[in-house]
Amino acid sequence: MPEIKERPILFSGPMVRAILEGRKTVTRRAVKPQPEVREVDMIGPMLTFKNKRGGHWLYPNAKAQIIADCAYGQPGDRLWVRESLGYDCEYGHYFAAGGKHGETVYLCSLFDDEDAQTGPSYDGLLPERSVPSIHLHRRYSRILLEITDVRVERLQDITWEQALDEGIGDHRFECDRPVEPDGYPACSCGSVGYVDAFAALWNSTGGDWDANPWVWVVEFRRVQP
Repeated sequence: MPEIKERPILFSGPMVRAILEGRKTVTRRAVKPQPEVREVDMIGPMLTFKNKRGGHWLYPNAKAQIIADCAYGQPGDRLWVRESLGYDCEYGHYFAAGGKHGETVYLCSLFDDEDAQTGPSYDGLLPERSVPSIHLHRRYSRILLEITDVRVERLQDITWEQALDEGIGDHRFECDRPVEPDGYPACSCGSVGYVDAFAALWNSTGGDWDANPWVWVVEFRRVQP
């Protein structure tokens, strides 16, 4: 039986909330390095993915091997979520909730916008400073995800159903009318479709939708830590 591995993964505050609310069950992460077209002896130009041994896999011939090299794991593996915390400088503990110093509080539960720190605060209290998600220790992680499927595809291959599963259901989408098969509202109110909303979200995190990179598509379900 293969060994189950655990790896950390970063999510922004809005995406953490989407996971907690059950709206996000998949994430897309850019393949690094991106595949490139190489001249292969007796075959010609082929799209190739760099493998863990320093060589290259041919796509789509070695698609299974490419997926097996996914940096985020394989079905059955687990991902523990890193998110931002508040911190109480005076007591040297993570931000105290309700006056109880040392109680762990997560910034996505405090603010609508972690950077600007706007939105309703937890119990009317504010953290003295924040602890970036990259520094979150495993023992403070409250979200554990089990990978259910892994595949590799171009970013713009996403469907509107998958965009919805990315957690953007209410992200810049104001129309509450039924959607057409292409993911757009069945009206002319001007609201953006799910795929367009996901594209905007991808760009807002420093990605480039127009570049249409190859991405890992990692589907997951939440399990008890």
